[in-house]
Amino acid sequence: VQLQAFGGGLVQAGGSLRLSCEFSGRAFVTYGMGWFRQAPGQGRDVVAAINWSGTSTYYADSVKGRFTISRDNAENMVYLQMNSLKSEDTAVYYCAADRSRRVVASTTPGTYNYWGQGTKVTVSS
Repeated sequence: VQLQAFGGGLVQAGGSLRLSCEFSGRAFVTYGMGWFRQAPGQGRDVVAAINWSGTSTYYADSVKGRFTISRDNAENMVYLQMNSLKSEDTAVYYCAADRSRRVVASTTPGTYNYWGQGTKVTVSS
């Protein structure tokens, strides 16, 4: 499995970005997917996650109502739509794949088996 995240960039506060993550490998539909972010000098935190079936999603409190995670099983893609961006959203964003068929999307980095290379998001105030 390989993950390729893209779509980051520089955006003004209040703006929007859509991050994409391309999954290369077999049986994408059986993987839970997550987006994590890491700001300079900080740990890697979950932003949003979706389970393998798409029936369970999770959002960090800091992004609820602003970010939306979705998946397209036909295209082996997962997306993170980010609206109303704030300076505190500035970070490197990583997508990750969890091969366990969980009923509830996992929020723990250690449960994810594969990671993309990260895409940088910079929000200017």
